Amino acid sequence: MDTSGARGRVLDVLRAVLPSSAGPGRVLIALDRVEHSERADRLVDAARVVVRAVPMGRGRDVLHGRWLGHPVHPLMVQLPLGSWMSAAILDFVPGRQRAARTLVAVGLVAALPAAVAGWTDWAELRRPQMRVGLVHAASNAVGVACYGASFAARARNRFARGRLWGLAGLAAVSVGGAVGGHMAFRQASGANHAEDVPELLGKSWHPLGDLTDFPVGAPVRSRLGEVPVVVVHESSGTVRVLADRCSHMGGPLSDGKVTDGCIRCPWHGSTFRLSDGWNTSGPATAAQPAFTTRLTGTLVEVRLQHLSDDVPPTAAAAGQDG
Repeated sequence: MDTSGARGRVLDVLRAVLPSSAGPGRVLIALDRVEHSERADRLVDAARVVVRAVPMGRGRDVLHGRWLGHPVHPLMVQLPLGSWMSAAILDFVPGRQRAARTLVAVGLVAALPAAVAGWTDWAELRRPQMRVGLVHAASNAVGVACYGASFAARARNRFARGRLWGLAGLAAVSVGGAVGGHMAFRQASGANHAEDVPELLGKSWHPLGDLTDFPVGAPVRSRLGEVPVVVVHESSGTVRVLADRCSHMGGPLSDGKVTDGCIRCPWHGSTFRLSDGWNTSGPATAAQPAFTTRLTGTLVEVRLQHLSDDVPPTAAAAGQDG
């Protein structure tokens, strides 16, 4: 048997399918086509309207993971995936069929809240991410259906059939997980889009502009080197400065509305406290980079502040040396 020839053919297939030095491979090309295709946009728009119309109240922020500081959906999928993978292992251990059936059932129950959290996040993404997200959801739905059939077969003591349905379900949710990884790491879905600000600005004071450049009450877009910032000159004389690109999806906060000491992103409605950048409501799960301010004559200077700083953020009033 020519094992070297067979190995070569397998490698050729992998090079064609997966990314390599030769090119992106068929998988990435297919996902790129999905990302830029408008064919499913009607479905995307209809599904987004339905998800946003569900009356969740503050539960929406819980499902986004604002309380955790990052999206909660990746955490929630660990239980169904872990249960189903464990069931697949037990399927090949003699005498463990009933334990495997229990794990399949646990995975089915846990899949529902994980899916709800995923759809809640999906409805606040950019359109290219939402298109790929439909593929992610469809693959996972196929997996759940297979595991439903697997549990039904196991309940009738048809464990061989249940095992086959389970393996099919595991393959489907594995594809869904790979697509979810593409969304998270390739498309930055759920990532903090303001994470690079501390690295770009460091801990030094930076000149921002003359106080007269910032009219009272209106958010104004300015720049600190490569970093766009939004400046709000309050009626009290305090100058508040946040990074302008929303941590959720990079929306321009300077186009947002200032209300009750907070600014609301015009893209998806995330609200940030001007004094320290704290995200008071989602879908943003990360606080917005905020700056301490001081006046040198009429020159406004700023320095990046951190959530762990001992100095209260309200101490950065105009005219004080923060």
